[in-house]
Amino acid sequence: MKPSTEIDRDVPYREATVASSAIAVPLHQLSESPNSRSIEVFDWSITASTNPISNAADCDALQATLGFPLPEMTFGRNTLTLEHRSSGWKYKFTTDGALKAVKNGELEEGDGGVKVGYANKWLESRTGPSSTLPMPKTVPTKPYDWTYTTIYTGHEHSGEAGEDPVAAWTLADSDNPAHAIPMAELTRPDPILFYAEIPLFEDELHDNGSSNLLIRIRVMPTCFFILARFTLRVDNVLFRVHDTRIYHSFASQPPSIIREVSGWEAPYDRQLPRRDDLTPLTDPNFIAKVLTGLPSEASQKEGANTRWRGLGGKIEIARLRVR
Repeated sequence: MKPSTEIDRDVPYREATVASSAIAVPLHQLSESPNSRSIEVFDWSITASTNPISNAADCDALQATLGFPLPEMTFGRNTLTLEHRSSGWKYKFTTDGALKAVKNGELEEGDGGVKVGYANKWLESRTGPSSTLPMPKTVPTKPYDWTYTTIYTGHEHSGEAGEDPVAAWTLADSDNPAHAIPMAELTRPDPILFYAEIPLFEDELHDNGSSNLLIRIRVMPTCFFILARFTLRVDNVLFRVHDTRIYHSFASQPPSIIREVSGWEAPYDRQLPRRDDLTPLTDPNFIAKVLTGLPSEASQKEGANTRWRGLGGKIEIARLRVR
C-alpha cells in the first residue's frame, strides 16, 4: 500500500529502487504473510499486523474487558511491534491499549468532554419555562467518553519481574539538537525500505462527526519514523488532533529513541475556511494541517475551551541499555 503525502513530517512513498546515490541501502530482510509484514534491519525487528475488522466474538471479549461500547470499526488484532534485539526493548501499538486510554466513567476536569452541537438547544426546548413537551423516559447507561478521545502513545513490553528497565524516558534537552526529530533527514528523498498503515479504530459518532486512530511507520536506510495520529471531528463543535511521533537513528550510540507528543484543538468555526466544499473536513491530514497552522496560544492552550489535558506537547528521549 502506498501512503498518502503527509502534511508536515511525512513524505510521499518512494520505492527503495530509486534511492539517492548518496544513501547506501543497508542489508535488510522483508517477510510477509496474509495479515502481517515485517522487516529486519540492523538490530531491529519491526512487524505490522493488519487484519479485518474484529468479529462479534472478539468485540464481545474486548468490550467486556473495557466496560464500554466499542467504536463501530474496531481492528482489535492490528498491532505495530518494534523489537531491539541487543537490548530486548519492545514497544507496541495495539487497539486494546489505545481504547484502555479512553475515559471510562463520568468525565472530569482535563478529560476534554464534548457535547454534540444540538445538545444544549434540545435540552432547552425540553426544560425551558415555555416548554410543554415532556422529557422522554431514559434508561441509565454507564458513562464513558463517547468521542473515544485517547492520548495513547504506545506502550513498552514489560520484561521479567524484577528485571531492571531497558530504558527510561526523560524530557529532552531543548538546547541539544540530538534530542529533536531531524526534519532535514525525514524530508530527504531517501528510499523507503518498509512502509505500513495500521488502523486501530474508527467511529462515525452516531453521524455527529468522526473519531479515528491510525498508525503509520516508514523505515529508511538511516532511521525509522512513526506517526500515531488520533483525529476527532464533532460537527459544529470542535476539531481535535493528538500525535505521537517516534524517531530512531540507526547511527545513534547508545541506541536512542525520540518521542514527541503533541495535541491541538479548535472550535469548529475556527477550523473551517469559508468554502462550499466541506469534503476536506473528512480528511485527518487536512484537519491536522489547519490545526497546526493556528497560533499555538489558540490551538494548544486555549483550544476549544474543554480544558483537555492532551493540549500542548513534549519531547522525550530514551536510551536503550544494550546487554
